[in-house]
Amino acid sequence: MIERGHRVALVGSNGAGKTTLIRCLLGEYTCEGRVLVDGQDPRLHRRKVLQKVGFVPQLPPPLRMPVGQLMRFSASLCDSDPQRMIDVAAQLGFDAKHFHKQPFVKLSGGQKQKLLIAIALGRDSELLVMDEPAANLDPEARHGFFKLLAEKKQRVAMLISSHRLDEVATLVNRVVEMDQGEIVLDDRVADLVELSSRLACRIRLVQPENAFAKAISEWGFIGSQQGLVWDGYIAGPDRLRFLGVLSRYAALLAGMEIAEADKKEVSVNVV
Repeated sequence: MIERGHRVALVGSNGAGKTTLIRCLLGEYTCEGRVLVDGQDPRLHRRKVLQKVGFVPQLPPPLRMPVGQLMRFSASLCDSDPQRMIDVAAQLGFDAKHFHKQPFVKLSGGQKQKLLIAIALGRDSELLVMDEPAANLDPEARHGFFKLLAEKKQRVAMLISSHRLDEVATLVNRVVEMDQGEIVLDDRVADLVELSSRLACRIRLVQPENAFAKAISEWGFIGSQQGLVWDGYIAGPDRLRFLGVLSRYAALLAGMEIAEADKKEVSVNVV
């Protein structure tokens, strides 16, 4: 059972059954067991169930519908205001009004993902189902996405699917692992990371390196002192993902300072 306030990571390797379970929740598949959303069978009461569910797919559908029409259509299905979706898109860095005549299929991967998130979060829902939701988002958009989740975390249940636990570990308070269509783990985890938090980070290198500069620049970091010092910000829930990137360049690291962006104290880890 997944209740309001539960943020569940649905993890497992490719083929474990994650997407199949999500499609059962959305009423697309039948199953041998029983799946209920707020006491209703998604196959028998699909329209009512989908009115309660916000869904972000892993792969964007090949829709040729213009952006504006897509938002109006999506809002009409759940009696929502498309302006709310436009506002959410803006928080993710996507100007939906500017692209309102653009066919959805012509958007970039990141733009499609931002719009799909805006449609799912810019409405009232009781369950958020998200399949690799932040995969195509830039660091700034990821921070905006996490802030939006923080605003909803007590009011809705969330199911976040990923094939890598480190991608979603800091977002959730429960982990469900699947393997070959079976649940092999269902465990609560520490809920210590504030979803809307931001960390200030300074990295010092023993020598400049072009590959590192390219990788860290994608996170919005700015280099100084001939590329030996890099400063920037990361979203709190992205800390594991960020440290995973840094681990590739462990031999280059002379030290790192990281702390909550609104605090003066800085913890120092010297490599």
